[in-house]
Amino acid sequence: MLDLMAMMRPASAIILAAGVGRRLGEPEARPKILLEFGGRSLLARHFAALDAHGVKEVSITVGYRREMIEAEVERLGWSSRVSFIENSRYREGSLVSLSVQKDRLRAGHPVLLMDGDVLYDHRMVESLIEAPGENILLLDREIEPGDEPVKICFRDGRIVDFRKKPEHAHEWHGESVGFFRFSAAGAADLADRCLSHVSAGHLDLEYEEAIRDLILAEPDRFSAVDITPLPWVEIDFQADVARARGEILPQLAPC
Repeated sequence: MLDLMAMMRPASAIILAAGVGRRLGEPEARPKILLEFGGRSLLARHFAALDAHGVKEVSITVGYRREMIEAEVERLGWSSRVSFIENSRYREGSLVSLSVQKDRLRAGHPVLLMDGDVLYDHRMVESLIEAPGENILLLDREIEPGDEPVKICFRDGRIVDFRKKPEHAHEWHGESVGFFRFSAAGAADLADRCLSHVSAGHLDLEYEEAIRDLILAEPDRFSAVDITPLPWVEIDFQADVARARGEILPQLAPC
């Protein structure tokens, strides 16, 4: 049993960090994953959280000002543990950024998938790794109103939709954090769905659409872990930066 559990634990993570971050209003700024909070970049905080919970290898999708991310990886001493996969079409939808990770998704082992622009408590990684089930999403019940949050929708205890604007009837929903754990089979299926969309010319889609396809096809393969008590924020706007520094950062557990 212990050997089986060890085989199910992800030893690697994919971090999406190719985008420009236009909504921050700083088109010539550094990539969002290099924004600093408490003297440490988001990338440094990702590495600390992953390392603390046994994830030793990271593959980063890069695009916009990739040299700055590469320099930070070297500064942090992680060069031997990080691979860079370039998305030259980084101004298109994030689904393209995930599709270029096809080899990592098809590597035959469980993997974590993480948005790069999130400030979060490291215990969220532990919750993601330790959760029972094949493919795991993280859920926050304290969802902000409006169309911006990606919603995980439930009916009769099952996930029935996964979208900013859900189409399927549901009883309640929470917000997706943007962190996922996929089994080896689930990761391979995700690669196939991403490449299918790219082949069809759906280059403006966000990567959540590929995950949604899998959920709608086989909902019993997916479950969500409630991390509502833990502090986190996705950095999209300047207001998010202010909230991260003033509200979220002081609540984070040391890592």
